[in-house]
Amino acid sequence: MGSGTDFRWLDEEQQHSWRAYIMGTELLQHQLDRELREEHEISFSEYEILVRLSEAEGGRMRMALLADAMSHSRSRVTHTIARMEKAHLVLRHASQSDGRGVEAVMTDLGRQKLVEAAPTHVRGVRTHLVDVASREDFAALGRIFNEATDRLMRGKPKDADIR
Repeated sequence: MGSGTDFRWLDEEQQHSWRAYIMGTELLQHQLDRELREEHEISFSEYEILVRLSEAEGGRMRMALLADAMSHSRSRVTHTIARMEKAHLVLRHASQSDGRGVEAVMTDLGRQKLVEAAPTHVRGVRTHLVDVASREDFAALGRIFNEATDRLMRGKPKDADIR
């Protein structure tokens, strides 16, 4: 526990909001994962990897950058990519830019899986989160987490520094 004058406990309202956030995010991710698994035999993490690859030039991304973009450990992303490779959703290749790193590359089957799963995911996000908040509250949520992300990412290496 902290001591000193700079330590401040959460007040009752802040504690209630914090716990609601923790419970809500856990339940939301579990529900989105369940819906994707049941309807498309793909996990939430696998879906997110396909989204990141679909947004990357040529449908390919260095494994290290993919892990950083998802805020996952490199070993977790490597394990997920290995599973996806067995399902023919992605391939791994040496980096086109320098040949030293490894890139995940979305396959045609991976792109098809993403196209099929996207409506399920968006429906879940809308049903379980977006539609329960006012437009203003949802926009405030985005601003809050953009700021939190910016603050937490300060001091991390830039993409160009990661191989």
